[in-house]
Amino acid sequence: MTEKIQECLETVRDLRQNNVQDDYFQMVKRKIHNVEKRQLWSELGTGLFVCNAEMILKFGIATTALVGAMLLKSGGLNVLEFFLFLIVASRLYDPLLTSLEHFAAIIALDVNSERLNNILLYKEQTGNEKLKVNGGDIVFDNVRFSYQDGKKILDGVSFTAKQGEVTALVGASGSGKTTVSRLAARFWDIDSGTITVGGQDISKVDPEELLSLYSIVFQDVILFNNTVMENIRIGDKNATDAQVMQAAALANCTEFIENLPDKWQTVIGENGKKLSGGERQRISIARAFLKNAPIILLDEASASLDVENETLIQQSISKLIKGKTVLVIAHRLRTVAGADKIITIKDGKAVENKN
Repeated sequence: MTEKIQECLETVRDLRQNNVQDDYFQMVKRKIHNVEKRQLWSELGTGLFVCNAEMILKFGIATTALVGAMLLKSGGLNVLEFFLFLIVASRLYDPLLTSLEHFAAIIALDVNSERLNNILLYKEQTGNEKLKVNGGDIVFDNVRFSYQDGKKILDGVSFTAKQGEVTALVGASGSGKTTVSRLAARFWDIDSGTITVGGQDISKVDPEELLSLYSIVFQDVILFNNTVMENIRIGDKNATDAQVMQAAALANCTEFIENLPDKWQTVIGENGKKLSGGERQRISIARAFLKNAPIILLDEASASLDVENETLIQQSISKLIKGKTVLVIAHRLRTVAGADKIITIKDGKAVENKN
């Protein structure tokens, strides 16, 4: 239900544009009513269980009093012993009643606990070796990978992205280009084969330490409800304002930032909603420039840029990549025109082409 409400809020313009908002709202209402029914039945079942259990426990106190009175009358108990039994019985049943209420709450949390366990029990990526690289070459050697649904994405991919060169990954949508770049940064672990960076197997290195080598610009840009300055500074939290501005200049951000109401201190809203798509993407590129890592992954980094800005970004990237390893994913031919090597991903395989 929560997912559908969130989806409805995020896509309301598209729903209205296509005149399907009424049907969608009815579906959301059905989700809400289903949750309401389940909650009612859950509360009813829990209430009946707790009430019946409490009644049985209360009968225990009544039984103690009744049996004690009979024994007192027959001389089997004295008055002091009778009152002692009543006190013990009353003290014993109070914590039992509290335990029953907590037990009912635990039953109600069963689904939540199961979902949390799916996260907590997920296999954690670890690494024992310290990061010791010799150069910045990325080498894929017979790499196979599939997602959890079992669908194989990569089937024996082998190629080398050399330091100081731009290696472009091209191919049809869904061929696995983005998957290749994220495997290089060990966002997932491969099924078989090896991926090395500077001669070191990345599967044996702590993921957080490995990512210190990478500056990454994703196709889907994520920004924070903070100032422009702080959004760029995420690339290097210790960077000075001057260094942030320099990185922004390399990404061709300075002009539009200076035109914002509060310039560098403008709060850009949730996920940068006050900026255009191209401006948001350039902020993301500025982060990568600021981090200044030896390996750069660009996943459709210029997808939302016009031709003029894309040209400027390409010029900035050419200055940035000196002596670095660059892996570019793009659909536009002009984006990969200056690449030193082009890798075509097709049917889970990689075919290398010299540019």
